Amino acid sequence: MRPASVVVVSQGRAEMLERCLKGLAQIDHPDVEVVVVADAASTPAVARSGLGDVVKLVPCEVPNISAARNAGIAQASGEIVAFIDDDAVPEPRWLSHLTAPFADDDVQAAGGFVRGRNGIGFQWRGRMVFDDAETADLPIDGDAPVKLQGAKGRAVKTEGTNMAVRRDTLVALGGFDEAFAFYLDETDLNMRLAARGAVTALVPLAQVHHGYAASARRTGDRVPRTLFEIGASLAVFLRKHHGRAVKGAHRAAQRRRLLRHMIAGRLMPGDVGRLLSTFDAGWNDGLSRSPRLAGDLGTVPDRLIFPTKVRPHEIVFGRSFERKAAMERARAKVREGAVTTLYLWSFTALYHRVRFTKDGVWVQSGGQFGRAERSEPLFRVIPGGARVQAEALRVRALRVPRPTPG
Repeated sequence: MRPASVVVVSQGRAEMLERCLKGLAQIDHPDVEVVVVADAASTPAVARSGLGDVVKLVPCEVPNISAARNAGIAQASGEIVAFIDDDAVPEPRWLSHLTAPFADDDVQAAGGFVRGRNGIGFQWRGRMVFDDAETADLPIDGDAPVKLQGAKGRAVKTEGTNMAVRRDTLVALGGFDEAFAFYLDETDLNMRLAARGAVTALVPLAQVHHGYAASARRTGDRVPRTLFEIGASLAVFLRKHHGRAVKGAHRAAQRRRLLRHMIAGRLMPGDVGRLLSTFDAGWNDGLSRSPRLAGDLGTVPDRLIFPTKVRPHEIVFGRSFERKAAMERARAKVREGAVTTLYLWSFTALYHRVRFTKDGVWVQSGGQFGRAERSEPLFRVIPGGARVQAEALRVRALRVPRPTPG
């Protein structure tokens, strides 16, 4: 398997970063290093995680995700550079699945699937993106990676919280364009890859769980605090890839988004106009921004191996009324070195949710008779043990190591 580096950018979210590192400590890729690019508020998480000696820590106070990622690339020694956000947690076999398609020398980039806050439904799967910044879903059947080639004006979309690119390709492209401080940063890279005719693999089993943590730009429930950088990035993107920047349709889309938040009670009516004014200000700023590619990324630094191993997968089952005792059994399994999934059922038809705890336990909770995947029936009669077996099978390829050959 090709040597890989994982770059994590974190600003002001130490608790999220610590959980992300806890998840990375369970991955099974045999040759990986972890590069954390963090501001002063997030930096303490590296020491708290107990991984300070095996993580490359890069200080960065600039509120620009492209600049931070470029700083991470500069310190990455892996042939493949993968990216994950600090408010995301990878499934244990994430990186092994994500990097496997690079065995084909034609593959220049790869992207995985992203599960949402409930840990079951998907935020993003396969998508294409076009030079007007619009996207379209790609129907992908089955679990096998799909290799696709973009072209000028249309690209295979990867998500910044779950993607990987060959390091030499990133060097040739000049890394991420720092004119994109936030939003469309990875999409711009997708378009530049497509213009080169690059092949991108979409890898369904390379999965992360992404929570949309609060930041300076949005609240924890995705309500914008400002639209300045969204407006700026759209103007830059359209000028760069579409040839002209027309604001109307994109501003209208942001207005509809704000109105949905207002109807849901998350914004006051006066907030809509105020936030749209930040979009307009950002748009005007973006009209004058020039591309800012990274400097010299070609020098490969020394490698700092991040310790990983193939861990057994252990299952703990409990009823919701015995949550505390079941959780302690699961924590003990983690301390013994296992990837551990705790299933907690109530005698109801409640929807299921999945979360990764700060102790390193994967917890799936819900009603014994309720749905997990949202396409399932609302209610089905099934014994508790049989439900555990069914759910364990659903995530087997994400958490259970492959048998060792021979």
